[in-house]
Amino acid sequence: MTIRVIIVDDQAMVRAGFAALLAAQSDIDVVGEAPDGRRGVEVSRAAHPDVVLMDVRMPEMDGLAAARELLNPPVGIVHRPKVLMLTTFDVDDYVYEALRAGASGFLLKDAPPADLIAAVRIVAAGEALLAPSVTRRLIADFAAQRPAPRKDPSLRRSGLTPRETEVLELIARGLSNQEIAGHLVLAEQTVKTHIGRVLAKLDLRDRAQAVIFAYESGLVRPGDAAS
Repeated sequence: MTIRVIIVDDQAMVRAGFAALLAAQSDIDVVGEAPDGRRGVEVSRAAHPDVVLMDVRMPEMDGLAAARELLNPPVGIVHRPKVLMLTTFDVDDYVYEALRAGASGFLLKDAPPADLIAAVRIVAAGEALLAPSVTRRLIADFAAQRPAPRKDPSLRRSGLTPRETEVLELIARGLSNQEIAGHLVLAEQTVKTHIGRVLAKLDLRDRAQAVIFAYESGLVRPGDAAS
């Protein structure tokens, strides 16, 4: 199955470079591009991509506002692509807010080409791009700086079973499904089942939001994530 991608960045050279790199892959099809967030939303609504590569800082509408538009569309719009944020900064408040809004992760613009290709495939498959340690550090740093939300998320967490809570904690510490399976002595498919139940019970889109929820509910404290 071909992965449909659009690229939203205010630098024409960046868009052209990423498009050429991704279009050369047999399983990726670049179906559009845009120079700002507002146009990016329009192109996405027309092209129905699987993944949107979204620059953080752009004129007209920045990447955060555009990501919110795509991930929380108005009534009547069904399509919701995966959003992968692009940034030149490894610690950026916009990126954290984008993850809270439902973005599937972020990638530095100067990452190696192989990392960009892998990131698109990972996000398209429904996984959050949380492997780089910098992503976990970013979430931990900004979660620590945020005031407690109006509704205590720990109350939502009370609906999880002890095993589901344990799995959520290990996700937030940065462990992969395989590592969680080894840690808990479970089959990897069983871990996937637990993760699915955690996301459903907490009404979370993906692993990225699960990590943020774990920090904000107090299950994991900044500094606990794997290095």
